[in-house]
Amino acid sequence: MEANVPASMISFELPTSDLLFKVSVAALHLGDTRTVKRKDDAMNCIFGEKIYTGNSLLENRYLVFTGQKIVEVSKTRRGDLLEKYPFVTPAFIDPHSHIGMARAGEPSKEAEANDHMDPLFALPDALDSVQMDDPAFRDAVEMGVLYSCILPGSGNIISGLSAVIRNYGENSTEALVARAGVKSAFGYNPMSTQDWKGQRPTTRMGAIALLRKRLDEVRQKEQKFLKAKGVKKEEIAFSVEEKILREILGQKTRLRAHVHKIDDIAALLRLVDEYRIRISVEHASDVHQPGIFEELKMRNIPVTYGPLDGFAYKVELKHENWRNIRHLLNSKVQFGLMTDHPVTPARQIFLQTRWFIRAGLPKPRAIEIVSRNNAEILGIDNILGTLEKGKWASFSCWNNDPFDLSSYPVAVYGEGRLLYSEQSGA
Repeated sequence: MEANVPASMISFELPTSDLLFKVSVAALHLGDTRTVKRKDDAMNCIFGEKIYTGNSLLENRYLVFTGQKIVEVSKTRRGDLLEKYPFVTPAFIDPHSHIGMARAGEPSKEAEANDHMDPLFALPDALDSVQMDDPAFRDAVEMGVLYSCILPGSGNIISGLSAVIRNYGENSTEALVARAGVKSAFGYNPMSTQDWKGQRPTTRMGAIALLRKRLDEVRQKEQKFLKAKGVKKEEIAFSVEEKILREILGQKTRLRAHVHKIDDIAALLRLVDEYRIRISVEHASDVHQPGIFEELKMRNIPVTYGPLDGFAYKVELKHENWRNIRHLLNSKVQFGLMTDHPVTPARQIFLQTRWFIRAGLPKPRAIEIVSRNNAEILGIDNILGTLEKGKWASFSCWNNDPFDLSSYPVAVYGEGRLLYSEQSGA
């Protein structure tokens, strides 16, 4: 995700009950960010007997915040004390989800994660299919899962733009936080959609061949454009979709590659070598040997892992097992953890960390996986992921240690605003 906002963006303000959302709009720029300006600048704090910051575990501290942002985590009380809690955690972030696209309480045929129009379809924007009245958003917020990166599904080789969103947004425009890459898919899924429209592959090699052909077309056009001068340069026009592919080829935008099996990741890496593109590996659920994770570590390619609690419903998941995470951990590759909602519900992302605890990871590190790690992979770690000065005041307050099965959030704050209270039930 690009942090800089081009001067050419259009800005406007959308008033809500207690926020002014200053929205920067760039239809084609994949690194646009959305910031929030709050009217109320009163200083508040909550007290935590233990605070998981996303970096460490602190005891007997005050989390001080003004409006949207954290002022400090301190031993000294500042501002109005709202409440005292046994445990506090950062907002959990789901880095790979279809929440709001495949919606709770609706028949599966109405789900909008996959468009059947074209196997190479970079232009669709996942945000355009999000409906914020999906009850799964409410359930996620109640369990402290405040942000999701929504992506199109994996039925197409390239399927469109991702969007990092607030799970508590009033509508999809106000929900948007940032962009975090373009979704692509390798392995079984793209060759399983032969009854959809367009030129559909029947094999893995066919799917990669179609992608290679399209990337070559755009790369050759780009080279021609760079060599042209004067009027000839002006005559070369790129379509909206070609501009997205140019950003991928220019390493400005990451390809978020759905892939499970070792050999499918190997094929993906050959494509990376050929086109010098930036990628993240999404899932890797069938990886049951250490070598491929070690290769990804060497190449500085992050892994958005999981989900861990999904059912292995197809052949390419036949090696899926929670014990595979030992290879992930031992390799020291950069990784985060997803739900792939609705494969596993968004509200259960933290529950999946129990497998990492069982594998020997300390509790603070398990918290980091679904907070700091996920924020870093999405490129939003400047505003989220840890509880520290200058970042958004988005956190959950628990009745007990979150790793105790009987524990749950009793208060959830998003950008300094109380979103959920156990006392009110809403």
